[in-house]
Amino acid sequence: MEDITVQELHARIQAGEKINLIDVREPHEYEEFNIGAQLIPLGDLPARYQELADLKNEEIIVHCRSGARSGNAKLFLSDMGFENVRNLLGGMLAWRDQYPNG
Repeated sequence: MEDITVQELHARIQAGEKINLIDVREPHEYEEFNIGAQLIPLGDLPARYQELADLKNEEIIVHCRSGARSGNAKLFLSDMGFENVRNLLGGMLAWRDQYPNG
């Protein structure tokens, strides 16, 4: 599945679309700034990915600070049978560059 840009995700959020959004950063990063995603830190994902079992056939968008950890999360979830996982390109750094006020 192709990854997603911050512009595409922002437009979908603004349109009120239901999005399965997973933040794989650490809790302190999430507390500093987040866009309302479910927090599952990358290190916790192997023990917690079953929490997402109902979404196995749905689109899931993963994000982190820059896109590296979420890229690893995308690979992991794909290996676990999730069929439609997309990485937010540039992560929260790109989001803050585009949308500094949130």
